Amino acid sequence: MEELKALGTTVTELRFALDTFYFLISGALVMWMAAGFAMLEAGLVRSKNTTEILTKNVCLYSIACIMYLIVGYNIMYVDNTEGGWLPSLGALIGSQAGDADHALESDFFFQVVFVATAMSIVSGAVAERMKLWSFLLFSVVMTAVIYPIEGYWTWGGGFLSEAGFVDFAGSGIVHMAGATAAISGVLLLGARKGKYGPNGQVNPIPGSNLPMATLGMFVLWMGWFGFNGGSQLLVSDMENASAVAKIFVNTNSAAASGAIAALIVCKMVWGKADLTMILNGALAGLVAITADPLSPSLLLAGAIGLFAGGIVVFSIVMFDRIKIDDPVGAISVHGVAGLFGLLLVPLSNADATITGQLLGAAVIFAWVFSSSFVVWYVLKVTMGIRVTEEEEYNGMDASDCGIDAYPEFVSLKSAN
Repeated sequence: MEELKALGTTVTELRFALDTFYFLISGALVMWMAAGFAMLEAGLVRSKNTTEILTKNVCLYSIACIMYLIVGYNIMYVDNTEGGWLPSLGALIGSQAGDADHALESDFFFQVVFVATAMSIVSGAVAERMKLWSFLLFSVVMTAVIYPIEGYWTWGGGFLSEAGFVDFAGSGIVHMAGATAAISGVLLLGARKGKYGPNGQVNPIPGSNLPMATLGMFVLWMGWFGFNGGSQLLVSDMENASAVAKIFVNTNSAAASGAIAALIVCKMVWGKADLTMILNGALAGLVAITADPLSPSLLLAGAIGLFAGGIVVFSIVMFDRIKIDDPVGAISVHGVAGLFGLLLVPLSNADATITGQLLGAAVIFAWVFSSSFVVWYVLKVTMGIRVTEEEEYNGMDASDCGIDAYPEFVSLKSAN
């Protein structure tokens, strides 16, 4: 009897260790997405703004880690009322539950990299004309308060989780929230100089390094396996291990289908294979399947990615036509595709309803947009959020960082 008891304890400990390790590795993959965002955005902005966008990505990740540790995780998870709307404030990340199946610190690490992902979405949309320090101050509020509150309402056991809202890995909670914060800032910030001409003319502003942008997309694609796969939370038994495998395959299929859809749409509409649209098509497929990568069949997962990849092309064009300038297409990829993914969850998940999905999406949008708009507006009327016209013309690298990303290229231009 004692031997059986000891064996049971050993198996429990091994499962605890395995699930903790899986959580940490998944978090590391999601952390690697920070590199993907940095590379994608650096490739899609002009060379004179490369150092500044890289600086933003390094600093926003660091700010997210600190603010979520001190404040955000407490708001989202610690000592909260089930089904409530007003979060409490705990002490750092709380204490380990006796029946936990993984280490509490591994949960925190996995959650904090999601916060950084939401904030990374904002940096691309406001690129090439926002003041660095205004952006970083907004990052503090976003990662400490805005994201954790809507996170409590959903994943933290708040009222949206009781209302039948389903968002497995964050199409709405992470991606749509990041896009919503971005669009509130873009509306106050305005478009880049020269982006829009008279009579509705849209002037393309090409990025500086498409190989880097492409590599960034593949880094994000790889990181997404941790993003979606890790959200299963467990891997130490047959049922959960099989679920993780299906999540990986569905995630991969949606991304591949999204890229092909964007390729086909571009060929049909413009007769060309637009690489930037293809990159965003793959990312849109990833965002859409994130709402529920487990329930759909393998074919349905591909179809979700296919439609998302096609929709994102038209969304990017639509935002340009209404003069909302988004240099990397983040609002379309993460916002429009995120909403699309949420609304398709009831097709394969019996626990979800269209009413619950619409309610969740509306609440997340309303909260993040209104709170972000207030923060952006306060920053605008106090320290300002936009660089001067001269600083924008010379590039953010010179005004904010004093370091050129490609000094040899700049020197060559000056010599000529």
